[in-house]
Amino acid sequence: MTKKKNELPVEEAANLHTDMEINDEVVSGFEDGSGIHEKESVCQTESEIVANGVKESEEKPKRKRKTAVKKNESDTEAKPSPEVADQSEKTPEAEEAVRPIRRVMSIDAIRTVETDAERADRDLVDLTSAMKTGKILSGSLQGVEETKDDAVAVVYRGSYKIIIPAREAILPPDDYRGQPVADVHRYILTKRLGAEIDYVIKGIDAESGIAVASRLEAMRLKRKQFYFGTDRDGNNYLYPGVCAEARVVSVIRAGIFVDLFGLEVYIPLRELSYQRMMDASVYFQAGQRVLVKVISLDRTDKNNIKAVVSVKQAMENPYEKALRRYTVGNRYVGTVSMVDTNGVFVALDGGIDCLCSFPKRGRPPKGARVTVRILGINKETNRVWGAITHTALLR
Repeated sequence: MTKKKNELPVEEAANLHTDMEINDEVVSGFEDGSGIHEKESVCQTESEIVANGVKESEEKPKRKRKTAVKKNESDTEAKPSPEVADQSEKTPEAEEAVRPIRRVMSIDAIRTVETDAERADRDLVDLTSAMKTGKILSGSLQGVEETKDDAVAVVYRGSYKIIIPAREAILPPDDYRGQPVADVHRYILTKRLGAEIDYVIKGIDAESGIAVASRLEAMRLKRKQFYFGTDRDGNNYLYPGVCAEARVVSVIRAGIFVDLFGLEVYIPLRELSYQRMMDASVYFQAGQRVLVKVISLDRTDKNNIKAVVSVKQAMENPYEKALRRYTVGNRYVGTVSMVDTNGVFVALDGGIDCLCSFPKRGRPPKGARVTVRILGINKETNRVWGAITHTALLR
């Protein structure tokens, strides 16, 4: 059997037939446009697969390499809070709150210089301990403030402000003379500015740095200790004739008020010095300490102790020396201390005054240097009188 010349094998003919059908479909597709869409859909499918793969790779979180945090040479550093988004919106209070605590380098093994926070903590511990134990503290009265009801005294102790209400700072006067209570209390406290006072802590507010205290309670505790307490021999600490140190709490023209171990005592001008004085504020001021002598003391009533003290009698009587230093009939140099209707008072060396009549040449001014002739000395009344014989001109 012989093959035809142009006859193909069966498999090749089938493949050729399939290729022809596909070409026909493509041609027909180009004519109606369906073939383009099919091709595009195939390409789009491949592109979507690629794109999805890229997208998936982008959505996967990238692992960040952990970098070693450089350790600061200081003690600690405040970590930034994740809640704070913008550092520029921080207030000064917030910056102060998150400010890192720095270590203080000390010269020696033990640091002696304190920081502000350490001082505040120490002051709080001291005040708390004093409040719990009832310890009497001392300080200078540095301010007077007004409130809605009354005035208050202000004392500073370290970083704390101690407030003492007027009713707990001063003894109420017997007569207000029709004046408002707040005005009288403010005046009395103002006259005591600079005075050294005792007080007992009654309450503390650590957040505001303010404490409340009472001076009258501290005075009661001191009176109980020194006016009714005794030594090992059973003798009272204070008694008539003893000399003691007192604090000047207020000064007026006619005298001074002193705090003698919890008891306020008034000392008039005549008991301040052997020399003649016209104004006590010239020689004394609040906050000063003076030596006084107890003249009399009445403690029959524990709630109303009465005492009479003298600054003049606590010192040596200068007239006793004057009797040996000055003699009648001789002349001595002095300074005019005061001029009034009684005559001219001349202060001589040794702290005594010589009362002289007005000279014929004119009354010398205060502070002028004059020559005095002693005419007499009274030993009983401690009085010296004389006459001015010469006056030096003031330059």
